[in-house]
Amino acid sequence: MSVFAGLVHDLADLLRPLFGAGAAAAAVVLFTALVRLLLHPLSRAAARGQKARAALRPRIDELRRRHARDPEKLRRAVLALHTEAKVSPLSGILPSLAQVPAFFLLYRLFTDGSDDGLMSHRLFAAPLGGTWGDALGSGGPLGGAGLVYAGLFAVVGVVAAAGYRLTRRAMADQPAALPDGAPGAVAALGRVTPFLSFFTLVTVAVVPLAAALYVVTSTAWGVAERAVLYR
Repeated sequence: MSVFAGLVHDLADLLRPLFGAGAAAAAVVLFTALVRLLLHPLSRAAARGQKARAALRPRIDELRRRHARDPEKLRRAVLALHTEAKVSPLSGILPSLAQVPAFFLLYRLFTDGSDDGLMSHRLFAAPLGGTWGDALGSGGPLGGAGLVYAGLFAVVGVVAAAGYRLTRRAMADQPAALPDGAPGAVAALGRVTPFLSFFTLVTVAVVPLAAALYVVTSTAWGVAERAVLYR
């Protein structure tokens, strides 16, 4: 058994008196919370970076007026300003990138078949190693496992809508975070960022339930964290 699997097992054993057969699912949620807690300093740093970018707005507006007819010169001037202020346009995505390894470890744990003890656990009627497709195939959308996923999709929809509103509000209040002179890739990222929360619906539909629980918990944590840090 890997160290990672052992940690999930230990958490499940610890939570079994409270959650019974759902202890493994609760362990995944708790593991996710621990990962996000460890990454909280990065999230705080990202929040400070976004506020610093907002503070640059008057200077960026002046650069836009000065170089309105020369987009390339504007781009270089804005990048130089960010460098001078030690502000990175990409700092906000660091917390998400940092948790990717934990997600893939959990994904592999519940898909490689190396730990049947964990894969046999369930969240109500849905096995942690199964997917939404398995649930539809075994009982349909109104079967036991299908209803578990319906509940997850409802939670994800609410969280994604909240995340969308937070992101749109932040971009409206702090447009300097993605100035006109930003590199094309960064500007494109800014346009699609508000919709990224809804991609969680697709992720939950295709990954094993254990990994889906990780994604849902992490997304909910992220939205709550942003509501506090960016208020």
